[in-house]
Amino acid sequence: MANDGGNLMFVFRLRNLICTRVFRLLFARRFAAFGRGTNVLLPDGIEGAQNISLGDGVLVGARTLLAARPIVPGGRAALKIGSGTLLGRANHIYATGSIEIGEKVLTANNVYIADNRHGYEDPDTPVMDQPVIQLAPTRIGDGTWLGHGACVVGAQVGRGCVIGAGAFVTTDIPDRCVVVGAPARIVKRFDPDSGTWRSTHPDGTFRPNQTDPAHTDTAQTGPVETDPA
Repeated sequence: MANDGGNLMFVFRLRNLICTRVFRLLFARRFAAFGRGTNVLLPDGIEGAQNISLGDGVLVGARTLLAARPIVPGGRAALKIGSGTLLGRANHIYATGSIEIGEKVLTANNVYIADNRHGYEDPDTPVMDQPVIQLAPTRIGDGTWLGHGACVVGAQVGRGCVIGAGAFVTTDIPDRCVVVGAPARIVKRFDPDSGTWRSTHPDGTFRPNQTDPAHTDTAQTGPVETDPA
């Protein structure tokens, strides 16, 4: 049985090797940039390859869609993925303006990243018949990890962040934060003073650390109001 498993794994690896080599041979020159050692596995689709830049050593998981197409004909759209980034399976990344994913970013499966949304303002018109709305440029900072099913739409996520599974991010996130929920909220931040990850209030300010009085000052947790009575 173990040998059968090894043989099956060999077949999968051989298939992936052949597919990535064929993709590079046939399509790499169509991209704005296609770095050394970059591999794209059986994509669900590539739209606007001339607007997509892939750094060195990028891995794009199977069934992923990469798209960079402007809303308005003649407009500009750009999708840039930094060196060493690994995208999981079935990611959906769609730029109509600007999306930039930093270096050594890691995503799980079914992650969605976009800088646009469907209009829905007219209740009498089907959403599919309403225009696509351009949002702010979307950025994912270097070294960030996006969990399974996470969505980032029209927001900038800092460096070294952890975006929890299923989180829906529509507002900017500072560097080195842990984010969960829909809508997303910060639950931890890295504290350079203590060298630890500390729990936060919903607004991102640190919660008092009961074991370290140095971190209960008003600069970290906000002012403490007293009853004048």
